Amino acid sequence: MPACLFCAIAAGRVPADVVHRDDLVTAFRDIRPQAPVHILIVPNEHVGSIAEVGEERAELLGRMFAVANALAVREGIAVGGYRLVVNCGPNAGQSVGHLHLHLLGGRRFGWPPG
Repeated sequence: MPACLFCAIAAGRVPADVVHRDDLVTAFRDIRPQAPVHILIVPNEHVGSIAEVGEERAELLGRMFAVANALAVREGIAVGGYRLVVNCGPNAGQSVGHLHLHLLGGRRFGWPPG
């Protein structure tokens, strides 16, 4: 596997504004935020994209969403609402080849996203 930026952040080898870290996931603020709150939740183990996820990773996915919900409360965006986004592949906008969940909030979003 080539060097993975999100693996390095999760391992603490690359600095980031980390807001959560446990045995399964790490969460940190996006360096190019698309909303007042924009946090990425990533698995600590390398998973290339959501396309690589099967039932064997149910615990990991559950933890990613539980952390996102807890951070939404902590960041003060839970009551007004927030968006959770997973992009899969370059056509969907996945720019880093490591599964990540975007937590976005603090402003009103439209649909479709633009």
